[in-house]
Amino acid sequence: MTSTVPALGTRTAEGSALQAVLLDMDGTLVDTEGFWWDVEVEVFAALGHTLDDSWRHVVVGGPMTRSAGFLIEATGAAITLAELAVLLNDGFEERIGQALPLMPGAARLLAELHEHAIPTALVSASHRRIIDRVLTVLGPHHFDLSVAGDEVSRTKPFPDPYLMAAARLGADPSRCAVVEDTATGVAAAEAAGCRVVAVPSVAPITPAAGRTVVRSLEAVDLAFLRGLMTEMR
Repeated sequence: MTSTVPALGTRTAEGSALQAVLLDMDGTLVDTEGFWWDVEVEVFAALGHTLDDSWRHVVVGGPMTRSAGFLIEATGAAITLAELAVLLNDGFEERIGQALPLMPGAARLLAELHEHAIPTALVSASHRRIIDRVLTVLGPHHFDLSVAGDEVSRTKPFPDPYLMAAARLGADPSRCAVVEDTATGVAAAEAAGCRVVAVPSVAPITPAAGRTVVRSLEAVDLAFLRGLMTEMR
């Protein structure tokens, strides 16, 4: 599935101001944030470097250019960003080929959004090759489109991916609900003007204006998301 589908218009459910739901992938729908860190540890170990566990909070949720660049600088590893990106993507693909656990509540939420024909997009900082692999497990029919980190000039924490998804769905960003698990993703969604549901995975996220924090996707359903829009009136 690509992110270049025609705009779908503002298909809204009767009586609801919710125009679209935009979902992050790693750590939000699939339990893979730990996979990325494990692969990074293994790759740098092969290069002769040990990663400090405190760095995990620095690299989580961001684009690979940022996380990989940070790790190269922090360790002084003799590898280019492009070379490291290939090793990390290869290692991650191998891991998700063995197992790809969903986050609690993810399957139920996706099924409900699909059943009610709510325009839905997958918006991730991961590369297209990774998203397409994950979509085979999540079910591509659950998403009207997807946006990958290597398909935008500026990915999270910039608003570009969410603005792109909203525009291609024909939705007003302020009428889009975004579900994210990291501060980086939350920053991107809020900069785009979306209403945000944060489900923290690795690092805590504090509540704020326009942002609701929950412990699990099991607390999120269509009525909950529609309620976020009602609060704006």
